[in-house]
Amino acid sequence: MKNSKSGGLNRRTFLRGTLGGAAISVGLPFLDIFLNTNGNAMAATGAPLPQRFGTWFFGCGMNPARWNPSTEGLDWELSPELLPIAPMRHRMNILSGYSVLLDGEANQVHRTGVFGALCGGAPKTADTVTGPTLDVLISDAIGTRTRFRSLEMAATGNPRHSNSLRDVSSVNPAEPSALGFYTRIFGPGFSDPNAKDFSPDPSVLLRKSALSIVTEDRKRLERQLGYSDRARLDQYFTALRQLEQQLELQLQQPPPLQACSTPQAPVDLPRDTEIDNVMANHGLMAQTLALALACDQTRVFNMQFSDRASSLRMPGSTDTHHTLTHEEPRDAVLGYQPNATAFVLKSMEAWTQFCQTLDAVPEGDGTLLDNCLVMAHSETSEANTHSIVGMPFMTAGTAGGRLRTGLHVSGVGESVSRVGLTMQQAMGLNVGQWGADQNQTDRPISDILV
Repeated sequence: MKNSKSGGLNRRTFLRGTLGGAAISVGLPFLDIFLNTNGNAMAATGAPLPQRFGTWFFGCGMNPARWNPSTEGLDWELSPELLPIAPMRHRMNILSGYSVLLDGEANQVHRTGVFGALCGGAPKTADTVTGPTLDVLISDAIGTRTRFRSLEMAATGNPRHSNSLRDVSSVNPAEPSALGFYTRIFGPGFSDPNAKDFSPDPSVLLRKSALSIVTEDRKRLERQLGYSDRARLDQYFTALRQLEQQLELQLQQPPPLQACSTPQAPVDLPRDTEIDNVMANHGLMAQTLALALACDQTRVFNMQFSDRASSLRMPGSTDTHHTLTHEEPRDAVLGYQPNATAFVLKSMEAWTQFCQTLDAVPEGDGTLLDNCLVMAHSETSEANTHSIVGMPFMTAGTAGGRLRTGLHVSGVGESVSRVGLTMQQAMGLNVGQWGADQNQTDRPISDILV
């Protein structure tokens, strides 16, 4: 049973302490003590648990014939390039066939597709957009009462790898470092990721641990909680400490090996586009983000797994994903580019792990993912031809019960603006039509709306 009497506790309760004279605050997840007897609304106000919106981007698209499912509805068959999502397919939707419609505009390669999807219209020139991106529109509605209006992350380690903007001169820079992202959420301060001398140094915080800094407050809180809340809080604290320990390893000098020269002690995960480093950076960022969402530090986020014109590369190779899509011959037997396609499979693997990370956090009568809507997308369908016809979209989560999941919906010939309109309506925005010119629509994808 949920406890509707909080005894003076509320959702604005933080655990507090000090480190070197700086105040440290650790937010709390949505405990039973804050919720009604059904575990789906706040006890004090009756307001539902917050819904969150996020985007997850991967560059250079896919192979349409191998990615698009051949059947629609609930019983769609996994295509070869969607096999990695199998563990989470029931928690996702696949939206295929939607395109950025052109009416005389040039296809600005690696740009028209992403901003056509996020802004609802094809850019007229190489240095314009049609309006704020989807995440900014949604954060204007739901992101004004949290500590961070939105959080942007780039697993590639480059703060310029961001698709979030209000206009072309107001791009939201991405956090390029897993350590820096942790410090931003749990540390006493944060350095500008765009600064020339940007060098996040969370070493003091990690070696002390945010949890040990707030020990006294934590003990006082636990004395007021019931058994289920203590268990949930323990799970949250365990996840936070495990994350700290993973990050702390990056601050330690590796043990010397006789056969190799002694390297300089690392202070961070390698920040480059080698796929193994990107996967590791992405995984740690996802864990920190999940804790930040659970503590209501933000309700809007953007994860850049890879950049537009994907610069991902395999270990030891200088060939990028983008280069391979143009230069690798198609295998005569397979009918596709196997080395380039390996990055598509890695992207689908990372997307699945991202969703699993959110789904592993209990919240109310479900999980954090239940109260999220995450839209995954790319800037092209087939990168070899820079096609913006039949672009890949996926969603995960139900936005607090507002979306159905487990479906494949084909939108062949339809504008990508239908996807964006659906995202806004699912997040509670009062918008009846969206998009510009030939991409304007008043038709959401009703198949997935509850």
